[in-house]
Amino acid sequence: MGFLVMLAVFAAVVWVIVALVRSASGRDTDKTAGTRHDPALDALRERYARGEIDRDTFERMRRDLET
Repeated sequence: MGFLVMLAVFAAVVWVIVALVRSASGRDTDKTAGTRHDPALDALRERYARGEIDRDTFERMRRDLET
């Protein structure tokens, strides 16, 4: 039982260190980590997720938005 507690404490310490490093580097920790926040791109992703547009249309429109 002591081993499991020690393992949990170690995992918590590693998680805190990773969280601090990410916040210090300015990286966002949500599903869009590493990408800039763009409302138009978010709306496009939502349309794709709802099935309103197909993959080819999504990719073409995404490229247009990123240029």
